[in-house]
Amino acid sequence: MNTQRLTLPSPAKLNLMLHILGRREDGYHELQTLFQFLDYGDELTFATRDDGVIQLHTEFEDVPHDSNLIVKAAKKLQEQSGCSQGIDIWIDKILPMGGGIGGGSSNAATTLLGLNHLWQLGWDEDRLATLGLTLGADVPVFVRGHAAFAEGVGEKLTPVDPEEPWYVVLVPQVSVSTAEIFSDPLLTRNSPPIKVRPVPKGNSRNDCLPVVARRYPEVRNALNLLGKFTEAKLTGTGSCVFGGFPSKAEADKVSALLTETLTGFVAKGSNVSMLHRKLQSLL
Repeated sequence: MNTQRLTLPSPAKLNLMLHILGRREDGYHELQTLFQFLDYGDELTFATRDDGVIQLHTEFEDVPHDSNLIVKAAKKLQEQSGCSQGIDIWIDKILPMGGGIGGGSSNAATTLLGLNHLWQLGWDEDRLATLGLTLGADVPVFVRGHAAFAEGVGEKLTPVDPEEPWYVVLVPQVSVSTAEIFSDPLLTRNSPPIKVRPVPKGNSRNDCLPVVARRYPEVRNALNLLGKFTEAKLTGTGSCVFGGFPSKAEADKVSALLTETLTGFVAKGSNVSMLHRKLQSLL
């Protein structure tokens, strides 16, 4: 069998707002959030193999091979599709773990879409997103690839088209545990639901921010420093802090000042994921 290779991007996401409406019986939280992608992320390379073996060749400290979401995604898709092919996978990893920019979820979605293409399974987006949800609440938005207003645990998605500014993203060198934040007794859990569409301006707060800022002085410091130039926000429950700017030049200028002491990057906001733009170009 001829080995087929494919290299695909695995973009970061930002939560432009995140409201927590309440805790459910199953322990999950009801959310409302606004997802937008960044033209910045990891890169995954896939090569088909005909012996059914799934092998991730890039090693991660602290994450055993079979616990990696990339491997889990590949195995689930293989099982549920009955595909006899296997895959070799390599990743060029630049997105931080525990940063709230969706690295693991994005990698899982890129794997599902990449293998659907290479294995010629012909699964539609709905089916892939349903499988993705079993891997993590953020996986479906990456599978669908369009900026979205999300409800439920983050799986009920309505496509939206917010502005696409340039962002400065600061990456404090701490990994924030989502479970730890969601179990904090001081977390706001009773935000009133937003019923207006599109989401009205001025609803940009993140209910997790006070808890994360209190627990992690590195995040608090990043928020204060970026806040001198623009509204500084936290994405997800993670450590990354971001702010929007109207042009790349302005974002670059602020980034140059801040990254003398902090780690960070500049990236364009995008309502269509760069993964989907790449897949579209293959059709």
